[in-house]
Parts: sequence; structure tokens; C-alpha cells
Amino acid sequence: MTHPTGPAPQDRRGFLRSVGGGFGSVALAAMAHGADDPLAPRKPHFPPKAKRVILLWMQGGPSQMDLFDFKPKLKKQAGEKIPFQVNSAKERYEDQARLMPPVADFQQVGQCGLWMSNLMPHLAKKVDELCWLRAMVTDSPAHPGAIRLFQTGSLQFVRPSMGSWIVYGLGSENRNLPGFVVISPMLYGDDGSPLHYSNVFLPAIYQGTRLGDARTPVKNSRIGYLGDSSLPPAMQRQHLDFIQARNRMDQEVSGADANIEGLIQSYELAFRMQMQAPEAFDVMRESEATRALYGIGEDATDNFGRKCLMARRLAEAGVRYVQVTDNGWDHHAKIGTTLRKSAAGIDKPLAGLLTDLKARGLLDDTLVIWTGEFGRTPYDQSLSGGRENAGRDHNPYCWTMFLAGAGVKQGFIYGETDEYAWKAVDGKVHVHDLHATILHLLGLDHERLTYRYSGRDFRLTDVYGNVVKPILA
Repeated sequence: MTHPTGPAPQDRRGFLRSVGGGFGSVALAAMAHGADDPLAPRKPHFPPKAKRVILLWMQGGPSQMDLFDFKPKLKKQAGEKIPFQVNSAKERYEDQARLMPPVADFQQVGQCGLWMSNLMPHLAKKVDELCWLRAMVTDSPAHPGAIRLFQTGSLQFVRPSMGSWIVYGLGSENRNLPGFVVISPMLYGDDGSPLHYSNVFLPAIYQGTRLGDARTPVKNSRIGYLGDSSLPPAMQRQHLDFIQARNRMDQEVSGADANIEGLIQSYELAFRMQMQAPEAFDVMRESEATRALYGIGEDATDNFGRKCLMARRLAEAGVRYVQVTDNGWDHHAKIGTTLRKSAAGIDKPLAGLLTDLKARGLLDDTLVIWTGEFGRTPYDQSLSGGRENAGRDHNPYCWTMFLAGAGVKQGFIYGETDEYAWKAVDGKVHVHDLHATILHLLGLDHERLTYRYSGRDFRLTDVYGNVVKPILA
């Protein structure tokens, strides 16, 4: 094959002759390319309310009727046969399942009068700063499908993640850090997959950068291979220029290749990250008082507290989309003790994050989202008849989540469920509607944010989704 400007060098010496003395021009070209940097900030479709997103992802499905959706009938009729059809292959539920009361005591809190259990007392002090959606619905009762739908907008197909779409639409405010960071995701089994934060067919630079995983305490997590301490930065730059020149030449000879282009961009980003990533990810640079606000140093809250503080630091540094994952909300058994433990692990850090963001003025243009992939059932799925082993099954028909920060009403409760918190009955918000609303708050029209691939235009919301206007401030 003939190189467009002459024969392509086929050996090491030929390659060195072709680029020898030219590394300065390669570096200059890289600098000039900054004008076309795929992570450079881009104008939204219309003036945004929010500039960035922090998603607090409670994987497994938090129980709405034990946390935020009080139903007196569950307590009054506890132990009675369920008065509705499950519509499930598990027909034994129809005859054997019994209504299960809340596992905690409830009281009204805040000026908005939200009924909330006593499992999250720190968050209870923040209810008037939050926008509550109590009638969320999804399309799958199984973790893999529900997670995939929430994270990518598609139940069945492999599609780009929400974070990738957002960074594709808006770029990043800091070219020395990734635009999309996911902290401690699930990697293993049906419930965890890198596809949940993947770019798929969007350019590779928009994929999520993973820090650790759900099995590793975040204080032990590192982003490896950012630099070589044995080489000075100038020599590292020279080595990188050599590799990038070879990669660019391959592009010219063989034609455009998205994989090679993604590799080139990832190398450049990794080199730039050496300047800022170590500081941005190091929560121990914060004051002792700030660390205490997040519960860092306390056994129950240290891990999630570090994640939340790291999210604040990344948001403050200009990262467009940060996802913080907390695994362990799939309470099929012993929910009376396991839910209490899960709630205690996030309560203080969550309230600390909201307090810290507000104090720094970041909540004015940051959208905070707290949610899982679905809710839980109002009946005990163990069929044991005993409270000790009682647990709740998956419920795609309703769950409670909240938003906070830029562009949403404060102290506002939207949507309602039936008298057993079994199904949404008013103000339903489908996952597609939530996606449309999140993009709207960022100044993006979900119908216009598209990418042409395989002969047609794709978007996060596919052919669905409506902005939930009643919750907009």
C-alpha cells in the first residue's frame, strides 16, 4: 500500500527517519488539536440549569415503603393475604404471600411534611431541599434489564450509557480529567457490567473512567498506569509523541479507525491526568472537619463517605458526570437488619455531600440524583411467616427517588402510589421521562441529542420520553 505522501516506512529505521527531529511538530499539532478536543466544553441547545451531574446509584433496589413511602395499611393489615394479583410465574405468592409491615417507624419531617422512616435521620434534616419522585416506573423486574434500562436507556440492546451521552453533548470543563467518572461499580455477574458506563458506538473518549469496583474499599482503589515515576515528564512526553506519531501514520495508511483514534485520545488524556488526577482523587487533602462531615473515619460510613467526598472534589474540578455506586440494596431476606445497615452506611455521607455542595455554591449548578433501579414489594417473599427472615422482592411498578440542586423544586413531592406502595397511580415517571428531564436540566433537548450510527440516528431516550415539567423550578 502506498502512503499518501510517499512510501510508508516498513521498518524501525525508516520510521525514525520519517519522524526524526519532528517530535516538536507532533507536540505542536497536539496543542493545535486542542481546538478540536472532543472533551472541550460545548454549547447546550438552550440555557441550562445544571452544568454537571452526580448520580448516587443504590444498586439492588431500595425499599420505598420502609424508607420514604409510608402506608398505614401495611402496618394495619400485616400478615393478611395480599389483596392484589402479582402477575408473576410465582403463583404461590397469590395464596401464601402476606402483607409485610414497614420495618421501621415513620414520622412526618420538614415543612413539606414527607413521611419518612427513622432509618436515615441525617437525610431527614434535608427533605426540604430535595425533590421527591414517588411514582417511578421501569420495564423489568430483573436486575440486569432494569439496570441496563436506567443506565443506557435500552432494556434489550447494547447502547451508550447516560454519562457518555451527556459528555458527548456537553464536553467537560476540565481537559486534564475524564468527563465521566464512575466510582466503585459492580463488575461481576448479571448485575454488573462495564457496558453500564460504556460509550458503545459513541467516540471512545466518552466512556466512563472506572475507579475501583464494588468489592474493593475505595481508599484502596487507584487509577493505574498514569505515569512512570522513573522518567521525567519531558521524556514521557517524547515517548508518547513517538507512539502517537506511529498511531497517526497507521490512521493515514489504513484509513480512519475508531479504535485507534480512541487509543490516541486515551493516551493523551492519561498523560494530562498526571497533572491533576492524583490531587482530585485524594480526599485526605480535605480538612479534618470536612472529612468528619462525610463520616470518614467511622466504621459504618467511611467507605461511602470517601466516595461522596471524592464525587464533590471531581465535580468541583470540572468533571461533567460522576457516578457513585453503593451495592447491597437487594434485600430479599432479613430486611429488618440488612436495610438498617445499608441506610446507616449512606445516611451521614449523603447529608454531608448535600451540605458541602450547598456551602460551596456547587448545588446551584449541580444536579444530584439518588436512586436504585426499581423498588420492593409490599409482601414478604420468604413465605416463612416469621419476621426474622422476612424480605421483599423486586417491584418495577413503583419506587421513590430524589433529585437535588440545579433546576428542580425544593421540598416538593411528586407522584403517588396505591395504598400498599405496590403500583404508581398518579404522576408516573418512566425511566425515559427521567432521562429526558435530566438532559433538559443540562440544556439538552433529548430529541436533538443524537448520533448517527449504522444508518440511523440514535438517542438516549430512543423514541420515548417526556420532560417532567411539574418538578422544574
